[in-house]
Amino acid sequence: MKGFNITMNKKETLLTKEGYEKLKKEYDTLVNIKRPVVIDTIQKTRAMGDLSENGGYQAAKEEQRFVDRRIGELEGMLKTAKIIEDRKNNDKVSLGSTVYLDSLNDDFKVSYELVGSAEADPSKKRISYESPLGKSLLGAKKGDIVVVSTPVGDTKYKILKIE
Repeated sequence: MKGFNITMNKKETLLTKEGYEKLKKEYDTLVNIKRPVVIDTIQKTRAMGDLSENGGYQAAKEEQRFVDRRIGELEGMLKTAKIIEDRKNNDKVSLGSTVYLDSLNDDFKVSYELVGSAEADPSKKRISYESPLGKSLLGAKKGDIVVVSTPVGDTKYKILKIE
């Protein structure tokens, strides 16, 4: 719908400096490298004739939609980005903290870095402050026991160290 514009209240996108740079690099790559290649492919496949039966053209148009959608997402995140400053005080868990935990339910130790949702990657031990565990940790201190409600019951963690 051309000309249709919805104004929304956008919340801040909280990012570490490293996360901001990573998103900016992805944005620059999509805008300056990937999108021009896709547009070139569309032009070349369009010249091949009947567009309704041109699989290469259809695939290129789908790729263009994906690239354009991601560019829009990144623009939104970068425009609303707030960089999480390096922490000076390790008394309380806050964004950017690395928290060392002892799971009291299962007797294992784990650490997580608390980041904004755009940077969260549990496989790299980076969790969103908006996640159930992240919410439980925010503001907690070394030695505190936090309880996280999960579908299978409550899990308790003791905070061993905050960096």
